[in-house]
Amino acid sequence: MMSGQTIQVTAHDGGKFAAYLAKPAQGSGPGLVLLQEIFGINGYMKSMADRYAEEGYVVLVPDLFWRMKPGVELGYGEADFKEALGYNEKLDEENAVNDIAATIAAIRALPEQAGKVGTIGYCLGGRLAMLAAARTDVDCAVSYYGVGLDAYTSKIPAIHCPMIFHFAENDAMTPTESREKIIAALKQKPSIETYVYPGCDHAFATPEREHFDKPAAMMAYSRTMALLRKVLGPVYDLNQLWEMHCYYEFGTRDVNAVMPTMVAQPYVNHVPTMTGGVGHDQLKRFYKYHFVDSNPADTRLIPVSRTIGADRVVDEFVFCATHDREIDWLLPGLKPTGKYFEVPMLAVICFRGDKLYNEHIYWDQASVLVQIGALDPTGLPVAGIQTAKKMVDETLPTNTLMPNWASSEGKPV
Repeated sequence: MMSGQTIQVTAHDGGKFAAYLAKPAQGSGPGLVLLQEIFGINGYMKSMADRYAEEGYVVLVPDLFWRMKPGVELGYGEADFKEALGYNEKLDEENAVNDIAATIAAIRALPEQAGKVGTIGYCLGGRLAMLAAARTDVDCAVSYYGVGLDAYTSKIPAIHCPMIFHFAENDAMTPTESREKIIAALKQKPSIETYVYPGCDHAFATPEREHFDKPAAMMAYSRTMALLRKVLGPVYDLNQLWEMHCYYEFGTRDVNAVMPTMVAQPYVNHVPTMTGGVGHDQLKRFYKYHFVDSNPADTRLIPVSRTIGADRVVDEFVFCATHDREIDWLLPGLKPTGKYFEVPMLAVICFRGDKLYNEHIYWDQASVLVQIGALDPTGLPVAGIQTAKKMVDETLPTNTLMPNWASSEGKPV
């Protein structure tokens, strides 16, 4: 369900056009102008506006086809695609860039907008984002698989703000030779980052389209967020947010306090056991009945390292506990053995704005099974508590599970 509204923007030549407006829950934030594909302000553009509002931005998506036909909103079927190509061919680029400038002025005038303004464009919008960076007062810009960029390399010296260009390796609209020329030209500007996504095709970030590639879309989104946070803000204390979430999970064990630290529809995946939940209700059920009280009485976490990025925290720690109860999320279906274990864990926690969006938790399940006596390590390349001890103390013996290690002793290196 879309949470935004439509407002009117006054063009430089006096006309008015519609723009979809999405606002952050905090009430105010930096501005962000999203520039459409050739399909108008469709469901994808609105969903991205809502997502960036969740990240803390005041977002406007201008109707760039209004001079031909106001309110174009197309899908990705054959007939819609043909209609979209027609609008694309007739688009007056000069007017489009002027309309983007008018949208930037309109967003700066909104009472909710605070600070700087960036722009992100997809496909046609990816090209227009580059032109906006060269010809408007926008503070940063991101281009997703912009089409026809090689015809605009002369504009690159005029780009005055930090930018990211996301390219798809197999994009027929930007063949390899063209892409390499564009990237070489963009290297003139140290404030411009370029990324090529291997094996991906045009529109890899649009879920409804044929060439959607979720890992690449996630990587591109994270890189985009890093630029936005750096240039526009807002900057959230992800360390403190994660500490409070863990406190409610392991300290007070209060599920009703845990859930408000997360977005409306979060998810958690404990990778080795595929336990957790997707969406508020399933995740709350998981936390309430299968996680917070599943943790042994003596559970403790030994922090090893923590890396804080623009939109995520990577936490490395040792999980220590005695198997005094059935631990649904870690050792599902195994009755308590009363045995103590330590296991290195890695948590990758992604945020949207000031809320947790997802957690991916990794550990060596074989090491846990060995320590509780459920797996005989004889003849297998697995270890028990030594994996945790060696992670904390790197001077402990190395390669003890590798029978061939002795064969290289004394050989030249």
